[in-house]
Amino acid sequence: MKRIAVLTSGGDAPGMNAAIRAVVRGGLDQGWEVFGVRQGYAGLIAGEMNSLSARDVGGIIQQGGTMLGSARSLEFKTEEGRKVALANLEAKGIEALVVIGGNGSQTGAYALSQLGFPVVGVASTIDNDLYGSEITIGVDTALNIALEAIDRLKTTASSHRRAFLVEVMGRDCGYLALMSGLAGGAEVVVVPEVDTPPEEVAARLRGAYERGKAHAIAVVAEGARYGAEELMAYFREHQARLGFDLRSTILGHVQRGGIPGAFDRLLATRLGFGAVTRLAKGQHGILMGLLKGEISSTPLGEVVASKKPLDASLLEMAWVLAQ
Repeated sequence: MKRIAVLTSGGDAPGMNAAIRAVVRGGLDQGWEVFGVRQGYAGLIAGEMNSLSARDVGGIIQQGGTMLGSARSLEFKTEEGRKVALANLEAKGIEALVVIGGNGSQTGAYALSQLGFPVVGVASTIDNDLYGSEITIGVDTALNIALEAIDRLKTTASSHRRAFLVEVMGRDCGYLALMSGLAGGAEVVVVPEVDTPPEEVAARLRGAYERGKAHAIAVVAEGARYGAEELMAYFREHQARLGFDLRSTILGHVQRGGIPGAFDRLLATRLGFGAVTRLAKGQHGILMGLLKGEISSTPLGEVVASKKPLDASLLEMAWVLAQ
């Protein structure tokens, strides 16, 4: 093998740059030329890729986002688009591809591998909903950003004896909401995996005041059936009966933009370097992830066909500890 390429796709995650750096420098150590693909699969179709040196990835390990850029590509979802991407890789003499990203990105990686092209995925998404890795690149940093917001809101909530609703990201996965709510001591956590009606949210918040608490915090996942918008509308409509005010804070994309912490830098470095090591051994069609504390691989076919479950026992524990 003489040439490989690396791309980042889907939502950016703190630590992606550390993974890029590890792939580039790990590949150069193997004696390969490493190409960076700009703007994800869209760049692959457009042929936007260039050779990267060790210095090109210098000073990026501490930066959030992705130096290669990321973009959605509807064209890549078509057979014609994937064939164009494959032709561009072959025209550059590139023999393997490393894909850093989440579910959609790894679905694309699997599609390329099914066409016979060697691909290795690297698990990266703040949602932590990707099968094949217990925790993915960006999750720890996003959690700490959400937790800091919850801690700050708890301070002002106590000052005014108010209830606050905090919406965190996660798409259809409640991991970020559950873990930030558990670590932040929230009175109620609302996740997509468990249907929590507005009346139950209200009861739990009211119960906090009845137990003598000076504040009440609800953490809500953006993909929950009753999200921030629906809950706020319900509380406004029934304010007289419920008997208390509710303020909302939607964290949104601020969770993606943080400087990666030590855990994400180390995880990204290990996964990126692991992808190169596996390619050097002739292994591909796999996702690099963290399983039982070890850098491990899972077949991409298994990754895209499986759903990562939420640990319901942690949700029960959060409810008990909120008393």
